[in-house]
Amino acid sequence: MFAVIAVLVLALLVLVHRWLWIRLVRDTTVPRGTARRIGTTLAFTLPLLSLAALTTGRAGAPFWLQQSVAWPGYMWLAVLLYLALAMLLAEPVRALLLRRAPAHIQPLQSPQPLRRLRRGGPGAEPPGLSGSGRSPGNGGRAGRGEAPQGPATALDDPLPREQSLSPAVQDPAGATRRQFVARAIGGAAALAATGTVGYGTYGVLRGPRVKRVQVPLAKLPRAAHGFRIAVVSDIHLGPVLGHAHTTRIVETINRTQPDLIAVVGDLVDGNVHDLGSAAEPLRRLRARHGSYFVTGNHEYFSGAQQWIDHVRELGLTPLENARRALPYFDLAGVNDVQGETEGHGPDFVAALGDRDRARAAVLMAHQPVVIHDAVRHGVDLQLSGHTHGGQLWPGNYLAELANPTVAGLERYGDTQLYVSRGAGAWGPPVRVGAPSDITVVELASYQA
Repeated sequence: MFAVIAVLVLALLVLVHRWLWIRLVRDTTVPRGTARRIGTTLAFTLPLLSLAALTTGRAGAPFWLQQSVAWPGYMWLAVLLYLALAMLLAEPVRALLLRRAPAHIQPLQSPQPLRRLRRGGPGAEPPGLSGSGRSPGNGGRAGRGEAPQGPATALDDPLPREQSLSPAVQDPAGATRRQFVARAIGGAAALAATGTVGYGTYGVLRGPRVKRVQVPLAKLPRAAHGFRIAVVSDIHLGPVLGHAHTTRIVETINRTQPDLIAVVGDLVDGNVHDLGSAAEPLRRLRARHGSYFVTGNHEYFSGAQQWIDHVRELGLTPLENARRALPYFDLAGVNDVQGETEGHGPDFVAALGDRDRARAAVLMAHQPVVIHDAVRHGVDLQLSGHTHGGQLWPGNYLAELANPTVAGLERYGDTQLYVSRGAGAWGPPVRVGAPSDITVVELASYQA
C-alpha cells in the first residue's frame, strides 16, 4: 500500500512540474534561448534536490550531505506548493486574456512590406509591363509610346512597422502577446509564492511565540490553582533547525517561569551522533517541578531508545508508559503509537491503571488520536502535538481528516484535549496559517 501511494505521489509531482515548466518556461521564453535552458535545468534539478532532502536522512547519508540538500530541497517543496496554487488560480485569468486577443501571429522578421504601385487609375497596368510586354527601360518607353502617367493611387512608402503587425500580437519589447500574458501571470505567481514562503520562513526562524491557555479541572485542589505547564512539541531538530533553534526555544520557555515543562514528542529528525550538540541547550531548561519528555513518531524513525537515554542525560525525565505523582495531580506519559512497530507502543494500563481516580490526571501523549483511550482511563487533561496545526495552508484540512483536534483546546466527555501547533517545522522550515507556539497551560481549580 505504501508503495502504491508513493508511486501516485511521485506521478503527481512529475505532472505538476511538467505543467509548471510549460506555463513558466516554455510559454515565456524563446526556443533554444538562454532563459529556456536555465528554466529547463531548474525544472529537473529542483525536484531531484527535494527527493534527496526527503531520503538522505533515512538512507544514512553523511550529515553534511543532508544539510547541503535540505535547504534548497525543502524550500522548493514549499515554493512549489504555493506556486502551483497561484498558477492554478491564474488559469481562468490567462484564458480570458488570451480569448480577448486576436489569434496568435508570429512577428515578421522579413524586410518591411511594400504596397503595389498603380498609376493612372483603376485601369492602369502595373509598372514594368506595357502593351507589348517590354520593360520600361531606356528612358521609360514602353512599346510604341509612353505609358500613361496618371496620378499615383497608392503610396510608394513602406508600411510602418507598427501597422505591419497587429498591436495585439506584439508588446513594446517585441514579445508575442501570448508570451506577454504568460510572463505577467508567471511573474505575479512567482512573487506571491516566494513572498508567502519568505514570510513563513521568517516566522519559524524567529522562534515560537507564547500562547497562554487556562484549563479548569474539576479535581484540582485549590492549592494548585494557577499551576503553569509549559507545553512544547514538534521541535524537529535536524539538518535545517539546529542549536540556535533549540536555544531560542529554551530561552522562551524559561522566560515564562513555568512550574513544569512538558516536551510532548518529535524532538528530533536524526540520531544522537549528528544532533546531540543541537539538543544540548535543553540542559538549561528550568522548572520548579522538572521537565518531562514523551516520544513522538519521529523519535522512532531516528532511534527512540538512544534519544530517551540522551534526554535523561540532559536533565529531562522520560515517561515511558509511566506516571509521576506530583503534589497536586498525577502526571502520566505514554509512548507514541509509532512505537508499536517496535513493540513499545502506548500502554495506558501501565501508565494509568492503578492510580487514585480522586486525583486529577494530566497525560502527555504525542498524537491526539489516543484521546479516546485517555477518556476511558479517566484522564482530566491530555497534552499533545503532532499536527503542526497543518503547518502549510491548506494542510490544516488534511490534518483534520487524520486527527480529532488539529490545534487548541477541546472537550471529549470528561476529558479535555489541548493540541499545540509545535515549536518547529518538519521538512520546509516554513509555516503558513499555523504559527509555531509554546503554550503555557494554566490549571484552574473550581474551588478557587
